[in-house]
Amino acid sequence: MTALRAQHAQQIADRKAAGANWKETGQGLVFTTKNGTPIEPRNLNRSFETLCARAGVRKVRFHDLRHTCASLLHEQGADARMIMEVLGHSSIRVTMDIYTFVRLGSQRSAFLRVADALRDDRARTDDEPS
Repeated sequence: MTALRAQHAQQIADRKAAGANWKETGQGLVFTTKNGTPIEPRNLNRSFETLCARAGVRKVRFHDLRHTCASLLHEQGADARMIMEVLGHSSIRVTMDIYTFVRLGSQRSAFLRVADALRDDRARTDDEPS
């Protein structure tokens, strides 16, 4: 909410600075150019690449942020329906099939738990129920 409030304040300042040059689209856009028009995707990508370079972050596509968000939410135990709503999907299947990836560390952890279970099973005597 803090970031959205800051963006709203910036947009109000941009609108005042643009004066008669402000182009009200009537779409209620949160992020616009300095004169109120929608941000062109190529310009967004260039700005994002510049920010990544300044921050020392490896080059990724802007859209990859959606994948990262979904995967991190999934790994933290977020409910599939909540992830679907955050991403704005109409189907849980799309969310789970396309936007969630299991990290190698999570895979390794799951296989270690299976190995532990198998070891525990072997450690039981024949008299114990399985």
